[in-house]
Amino acid sequence: MSLTQGAELQANQPASAARRAIIRAWPELDNPAAWLVALILVIMPLIANGFFLIEIFGTTLILGVVALSLMFLAGYGGMVSLMQLTIAGFAGYMVAVFGVSGNANISLGWPWWLATPMALALATLFGTLGGALAVRTEGIYTIMITLAIGAAFYYFTNQNWAIFNGHTGINTVATPQFWGVDWRSDIPFYYLTLGVAALCYFAVQYLSRAPFGLALQGVRDNPRRMAALGFNVNAHRVAAYAFASLVAGLGGVLQLWNYRQISPGSVSVGACIDILIIAVVGGITRPVGPFIGAFIFVILRTFALDLLVKFGLDGNRFRLLIGLGFLAIVFWSSDGVVGLWERWRRVNSTAPTRADGSRHG
Repeated sequence: MSLTQGAELQANQPASAARRAIIRAWPELDNPAAWLVALILVIMPLIANGFFLIEIFGTTLILGVVALSLMFLAGYGGMVSLMQLTIAGFAGYMVAVFGVSGNANISLGWPWWLATPMALALATLFGTLGGALAVRTEGIYTIMITLAIGAAFYYFTNQNWAIFNGHTGINTVATPQFWGVDWRSDIPFYYLTLGVAALCYFAVQYLSRAPFGLALQGVRDNPRRMAALGFNVNAHRVAAYAFASLVAGLGGVLQLWNYRQISPGSVSVGACIDILIIAVVGGITRPVGPFIGAFIFVILRTFALDLLVKFGLDGNRFRLLIGLGFLAIVFWSSDGVVGLWERWRRVNSTAPTRADGSRHG
């Protein structure tokens, strides 16, 4: 080997080492399927009409963001929270209260660029305080406390008229307009939702591999050992609730802008449990799981009624199909659709090879 070739190899080694480090940090960059899905999502306005663009894919991204906050707590922190939709609804209510709406006697009339940050800050504070109560318990008691917070907020909004306008809710909420674009129009709103969902997804991915995320996973697996090593267990858990509350708040703001109204039905107990179903069906060990679960949930919720009527059944029982699908997926995989996919990949990768080189199982 000549000196020139040796110098070239030494120069290429740092670049290849940096590339391997990037791939380890972001394995999606080395996954052709991830690039294909990203391409499809980017060009979706070219191949889908307004109904599918907003009611199917836009709603999927919004529910996926809210379920992503639950996945972060449950998957990396071992804390199942049923108040994530409540936090999202709280953020939506705050945008409606501080911003502009058809209820001029309630809304303060702030511009969206002031009302939205204020709503996200208050939603993060609300979720952090709820998390500070929840981290003092474990297991079923954490679930019950967060469910109690969600139920209390639902009844409070339903009965409070001075701030939340009771069971009527707040209607005709103004949506953002800047750079000469109405961001509630179908295509701009879809790209806004896609951008927020991508931001939250990569933030969770990064945080899970950061020192805080690794410490949080250690707290999940063995809190006593982590405490013995000098980590503040409760502080890490409360910080996880704060981050998850911010993510849920972003989903709540998008949901408010999508429907332009919010009412107690948006934060009902049933809706809170739907977020848990979405996260579990998709899988709570990978950030992509909530979005898969949200897509399945939205498809069933949108088309199950027509399917039941077509077979001569009561269309109002469409939730029966959602429940049966939930039971089937959980029965076959404890980690939802992501777990089924990983099991299928393992079976195919470890299948024995014949003499002619083909695989069989």
